[in-house]
Amino acid sequence: MRKKKKMVYPTLENVAIAAIAAEGKGLARIDNFVVFIDKGVPGDVVDAKIIQKKKDYAQAEIVQLIKPSDKRCTPFCKHFGTCGGCKWQQVKYVHQLEFKQQIVEEAFLRIGKMELPNIEPILGCEETTFYRNKLEFTFSDRAWLTREQIDSGASFNKNALGFHVAGNFASVLQIEECFLQDERVNTIRNAIYQFVIEHQYSFYNLKFHEGLMRNLIFRTTTLEEWMVTVCFAAPEMDKIEALMTFIKANFPFITSLNYIINTKKNDTIYDQEVITYHGKDHIIEQLNSVRYKISPKSFFQTNSRQAKRLYDIVKTFGNFSKDDTVYDLYCGTGSIGLYIASECKKVVGIEQIPEAIEDATFNATLNTIENAAFHAGTCEDILKDSFIEQHGIPDIVVVDPPRAGLHEKVVQVLLQVAPKRIVYVSCNPATQARDVLMFSDRYTVVRCRPVDMFPHTYHIENVILLELKN
Repeated sequence: MRKKKKMVYPTLENVAIAAIAAEGKGLARIDNFVVFIDKGVPGDVVDAKIIQKKKDYAQAEIVQLIKPSDKRCTPFCKHFGTCGGCKWQQVKYVHQLEFKQQIVEEAFLRIGKMELPNIEPILGCEETTFYRNKLEFTFSDRAWLTREQIDSGASFNKNALGFHVAGNFASVLQIEECFLQDERVNTIRNAIYQFVIEHQYSFYNLKFHEGLMRNLIFRTTTLEEWMVTVCFAAPEMDKIEALMTFIKANFPFITSLNYIINTKKNDTIYDQEVITYHGKDHIIEQLNSVRYKISPKSFFQTNSRQAKRLYDIVKTFGNFSKDDTVYDLYCGTGSIGLYIASECKKVVGIEQIPEAIEDATFNATLNTIENAAFHAGTCEDILKDSFIEQHGIPDIVVVDPPRAGLHEKVVQVLLQVAPKRIVYVSCNPATQARDVLMFSDRYTVVRCRPVDMFPHTYHIENVILLELKN
């Protein structure tokens, strides 16, 4: 079979980047033809090489920065550009917030066919580095080498502990420093890497599913509790014991030290046994007066400090009273429902992951919250007439769905029961705008506030308040 010839496109010269587009790329127009430019910043003038061309648009990358935008800054991480995270480091934070607000507004204009009334200023992060409470690193025997490393002709260690490279999942970039989580994560990770290298532990191969060392997961809380979980691919107990002893001895501040032996082909741990080697089998986070148990498998907002500020917005928008029955849909571990429980008569939470419901129920007991109950199953399956009759018609509904947005059946049920207010928390303004449009005949958008949970990325949370029309 004849190999398809790779297209070679000309370099575009002196291209002015005018705006930010989807996935945080710069947008330029050349004779009504749209070009999306990776790492481009509005105000840049660049020479750009087209790497993919379609009928109506092209994807390109910068080959030369002719005139930098005044919105541009120098990235602070040496891994920027190769690592797939923190893709907006080249944009000043104040302008990141401007662009994120624009993304929300444009999603509602383009998809929701509406102009948002009185959109409130985006709530930025007070801490723009070391803000995450969870990171997962991968061991691999296929270290990603930069072009400079390859061209040097030098010999490099092929074992890496770091992040998958964007667009090349099989390869892992060796991470020496990361600005996403507490600085001590770098110290622990680098120490573990040196230990397994010196003791000749094998690193995992994704293609052949061989090698011992697989994943390393860190979780932290604002209460200074630490969880470290090491994932191995085989029950080589002598080596497991040696490494866990090393971690325990050198980092005594770790609250919960665990390991998992995952022999299956994918990295998910939700169906795996977690063995607690030292300390507790969980850590505790606290937002205001509410405490949350976090286990190795728990879902929790990955920016704790900003999560509290997000939940405060939910509380303000909801304007709950002691007479209100509140449904918390897609409730996860009940973090929002428990946070607002003291403001209302009762909270009814629904989440499809049974382990999350177990955590939510535990957290209710931990906080002696007696007016919150949580139920396992999908919202579209559970929200039936019998369920609503049993738990009461909701006065207010809080929804925090995954990126895909609300299931159409859920929208139809909410339109039928007609709560007086719906507080819609979304991590994807595009699907949120689509869903809000389905409510538009019966509900009015009263308030909207974007929230930045992830600085130096193009991801954005948005909170919408819908009120029932008279």
